[in-house]
Amino acid sequence: MDLHSYIRDVPDFPKPGIVFKDITPMLSDPHALRASIDQLCERISRAKVDRIVGIESRGFIFGVPVAVQLGIGFTPMRKPKKLPWKTRSVEYDLEYGKDTLEIHEDGVRADENVAIVDDLLATGGTMKAATVLVQGLGAHVAGCFFVVELGFLAGRERLAGHHCDALIKFA
Repeated sequence: MDLHSYIRDVPDFPKPGIVFKDITPMLSDPHALRASIDQLCERISRAKVDRIVGIESRGFIFGVPVAVQLGIGFTPMRKPKKLPWKTRSVEYDLEYGKDTLEIHEDGVRADENVAIVDDLLATGGTMKAATVLVQGLGAHVAGCFFVVELGFLAGRERLAGHHCDALIKFA
């Protein structure tokens, strides 16, 4: 199934001049949602992973069903002070400021191959921070997987050395 038609353009959101790529039409259609999960599973299964890490919050939407379908564990990566156990964190730059991601210290094991899932690859800052956290716990990043990639923002360049795959690409 071609998923491009399920992405809605929202002009001037969140600020003037930006065309936001909205995935909610895909989420609201059960066939498109199933197809997106199936396609992610197909691609991630080739990477032979032991665990899915999903980035808050839309990475959870896709990461959890992928983990269930592949029969592997899921670990959430969240914004600060949202996880109840001991955490590791990394601060990273955004196009409009700074942000922080956290993961439980026991969220991944040193011997695991991990696929990191998020809905969108834009400039790559968030995913780069996620790879730093996973590798900092001794795990191997088997790949970075997205539903949508905004290629014109060159996020893959920040993720050099990591396998990246997206279901939908906008040049």
